[in-house]
Amino acid sequence: MQALILETSPEEKDRLVAELWERGATGFIEHEELSGRILLEAFFREPFPIDVYAAWNARWEPVEEVNWVRLTMESFAPIEVGERFFIVPDWRDEPTPPGRLRLEIRPGLALGTGYHPTTQMCLEAMERRLGAGQVFFDLGAGSGILAQAAALLGAGRIIACDIDTQAVEAAQENLARAGVAALLFQGSADAVADQAAHFVAANVSPGAAVALAAEIARVLRPGGFAVLSGFEPNRIDEVASAARAAGLEPLETTARDGWAAILVRRSSS
Repeated sequence: MQALILETSPEEKDRLVAELWERGATGFIEHEELSGRILLEAFFREPFPIDVYAAWNARWEPVEEVNWVRLTMESFAPIEVGERFFIVPDWRDEPTPPGRLRLEIRPGLALGTGYHPTTQMCLEAMERRLGAGQVFFDLGAGSGILAQAAALLGAGRIIACDIDTQAVEAAQENLARAGVAALLFQGSADAVADQAAHFVAANVSPGAAVALAAEIARVLRPGGFAVLSGFEPNRIDEVASAARAAGLEPLETTARDGWAAILVRRSSS
């Protein structure tokens, strides 16, 4: 067993992980460094030429054989998120705490396990602002965890999309397993009708949040809410400015563990 060690930024990490999966990686370990960068270990049966990864200071190191299935399953313990959610892998049998909604997940290649701060901040905004019977739109669905949470909160209709084929397939599988009916498609907000949703969740990159602000405003009903997340605190002003320019009023800003989220509202007029 060989470990490919790379030094990457949080923005580049997901692309590298996806590419290394395609090259046959059997598992990954992330170490966050004080500089804000990530030391990524990708494990392979056999080494291969790594000249193309020189920009990430790539190097090989020998390691002992690891049972990645067992290690991965053990690493996901149940957690409580916000006031209402209990996130638990579907292979665990811990009872749901009283008063909480059991959100079962199956971690996979698509983003969205519920353990990342950006997902958690979205869930917390949803439990406060998404009303029973309302229409929920998950822009950048990933694994479908937010759509699944919307169903638990009593959403009347759920729309979800992602531009990534793998994410859509993962979301489709996870929502089917959870028995959640959703209009799920590969694409973006431009395929959704004007004023279609009461609440929009956009756990996306800062560039996407800025570029899609006008589309989010268009899709929202008057008085509707959106949570924008997936960016670092130093991008808050940029995202908030784009939201205001699109006619969305920033209401709350949250920062946690190096990530941020903004709750916005479309005016009722």
